[in-house]
Amino acid sequence: MPEPEIDAVVFDVLGTLVDESAGIRAGIRALDPSLDDAGTERLLSLWQQHIEREQRRILDGDRPYLPSDVLDREAAQLVADTAGVGDPAAVAALALSGRRLPPWPDTVAGLARLAERFPLIGLSNASRTALLALNAHAGLRWHQALSAEDARTYKPDPAVYRLAVTVSGRPPERLLMVAAHAWDLRGAQGLGLRTAYVARPVGDPPASSDRFDLYADGLADLADLAGQLGTAHGLSG
Repeated sequence: MPEPEIDAVVFDVLGTLVDESAGIRAGIRALDPSLDDAGTERLLSLWQQHIEREQRRILDGDRPYLPSDVLDREAAQLVADTAGVGDPAAVAALALSGRRLPPWPDTVAGLARLAERFPLIGLSNASRTALLALNAHAGLRWHQALSAEDARTYKPDPAVYRLAVTVSGRPPERLLMVAAHAWDLRGAQGLGLRTAYVARPVGDPPASSDRFDLYADGLADLADLAGQLGTAHGLSG
């Protein structure tokens, strides 16, 4: 990776460090244990499509900003209605399933390795409350965790990436944005951040036209690659 060196690493959370689909899938199965695999996947797709559509409407100015908690409650109600489940307590439990997401097998150890060398910043579309809960549930290690709620918008709006730039006190080109979603990395590039794509079973793979700074098979691979990018705890320099 060319100069300049990296002073801090910024991580997407949902999909990159935790298996969001697995967590929501588990919530749907708890809502209706009679569902077969195909039925569960249809409801998972319904949830994901609602979240993506409503975030896009907010980004496009077609809907006022609402935090992820509200969108999750809407998605949970939509899924429950489709499944024919009317128990309010069950719907409320499903709405919170996005706070109980399992980490990928390499996440905790990978973050620990990277934290020995760089300040780590989490940057998520999850609300502040949801981010606190999912960080605790998955055992994620941060020096700072930032929610898009603080910018009252969602990635890939530049205002969200600017949160990490402001907190770090460094120019964008000295931050490395890590994500399993090419759209997220493109958004970070738009503000001048360096980028690292990490392959996950879910996510948004790079297009042939994408040019990211690093491509890693997982966090262990990323830690190996990132070891040459900067000095330990670069923000103090």
